[in-house]
Parts: sequence; structure tokens; C-alpha cells
Amino acid sequence: MDADTIRQLIEDGLPGARAWVQGDDGVHFEALVVCEAFAGKLPLARHRLVYATLGDRMGGEIHALALRTLTPGEHRPPGAAS
Repeated sequence: MDADTIRQLIEDGLPGARAWVQGDDGVHFEALVVCEAFAGKLPLARHRLVYATLGDRMGGEIHALALRTLTPGEHRPPGAAS
């Protein structure tokens, strides 16, 4: 499994989502996912939405995925003015 494949699975599974995924050992990854569908949801519910896009790969091909989940309004791209 690689970071780009995980990014694609998340973006395909959550319409309108943008994902940035890092990880270089093939089983441990970190992701920032920005999606309007997260609006009004607690972090656990947001994470479940992301995990659902990965299915049974979680705990198998993907041993660990550290998530940061934001709505577009919560996300400020690097370099954006305050």
C-alpha cells in the first residue's frame, strides 16, 4: 500500500474531499482530509467516514492511519493569511 493509493481511495469514497497522505514504510500513514461532509460531525464520526472508504484494508494492508479531519471552513492552507 502506498500514500497515493490511500489518497485516491479516500477522495473516491468521499465526494468533494481533498486528502493529503504521508507514509514511507508501507503500513503506517498520516492523513489530512478536508471534506464538507464533516460539517456538524464529531471527530470520531469524521474518522469513521474516512475508515469506511478504506474498508478491510484498515488493520490489514494499512496497520495505522493517523487522521486530521477538517471541513473546508476549518482548513487554512499553508501560507494563507491570518
